[in-house]
Amino acid sequence: MMPIIYFTAVAAILFLALRMTCGACVMGADTATGRARLPLVPLGWALSLFLAVTYLVCIAFDLIFPGYAMYQTWSGLLPGFVWLTPLGFIVGLVESFLYGWYAALIFGGLFNAIANRET
Repeated sequence: MMPIIYFTAVAAILFLALRMTCGACVMGADTATGRARLPLVPLGWALSLFLAVTYLVCIAFDLIFPGYAMYQTWSGLLPGFVWLTPLGFIVGLVESFLYGWYAALIFGGLFNAIANRET
């Protein structure tokens, strides 16, 4: 549980720092200048759903082909994940989804802040 709180706090601090320095451009709302932008909400949903679906496919693959299972890797990447338990499955799915939003907020915010800088 502690890593989830840690990643959430780091994402919130970085996002707020970007938002305070760049303003609306971090969210991809700076359309008046015609510069490149990434809208964060669609990016967040796309990355989160991509990672959640990938997680589900990998779990199905591990169940179908147990000789090639990667559940030891999932245990290292997803804190709280326990193989073949309902709670472990849900924890892994939620963490995969949140990692997508984490990546979208950090990458998208940085991209928008850098791409929309005045040179």
